Amino acid sequence: MLEGEKLGRAIEEARKIKGINKAELARQFGVSSQSVQGWVKTGRIKKSTLLELIAYFGKDVSPEHWGLTKAPLGYPTTGSKSQTNIGEERGPYDLNLREGPPIRGKVPLISTVQAGKWMEVIDNFQPGDAEEWRETTANVGPNAFALRVVGDSMTSLAGVSIPHGSIVIVDPDAAYCNGSIVVAKLMDVQEATLKKLVVDGPNKYLKPLNPAYSPIPINGNCQIVGVAKKVEYDL
Repeated sequence: MLEGEKLGRAIEEARKIKGINKAELARQFGVSSQSVQGWVKTGRIKKSTLLELIAYFGKDVSPEHWGLTKAPLGYPTTGSKSQTNIGEERGPYDLNLREGPPIRGKVPLISTVQAGKWMEVIDNFQPGDAEEWRETTANVGPNAFALRVVGDSMTSLAGVSIPHGSIVIVDPDAAYCNGSIVVAKLMDVQEATLKKLVVDGPNKYLKPLNPAYSPIPINGNCQIVGVAKKVEYDL
């Protein structure tokens, strides 16, 4: 694999071969044009991003262009060998890897206080009001947002578990029902909370997934802000 300035030149040459400008390449990867300029000038780029970049240029640029002796996993190829054959050449350890779902868009990562007021502030929410904007593969509506889980009340040893530090993608336009994981706000609390909605006849509860915590009865004193659609976290 090429490194440093040689890698930077390879990226620039690949861009020209594919016939796109730096602004378009930046848009494709959700980064700034300055970031692309940095790749080209210094060759400094995250390994995961570089592999995505190589796959993006695909069959327009040969593996040898990057200093590789063979195509990496997911590299689009042409010719007599199928993708299955290429996978077999790499050995059994790569065969459990498949192309991931497409990025569907970006959502703002907000605080639990902002989430509690989301329906009030959504129309006036500005890009700079978010902690960051996160790409997500979740199939959500245009008003979706992300929350960072704090604490272990949603950590479970069995079944669904949403541990501390996880990022939850929430859709305020999704319908909720018994068993939904929801973001809810109690009327006498400023912040929103993530819990499982339990409906038992006339009774309703916000139930933590961690059995060490007690369910919270709700009866007209709670607003459901949105439904959790996806959990994302770094290893």
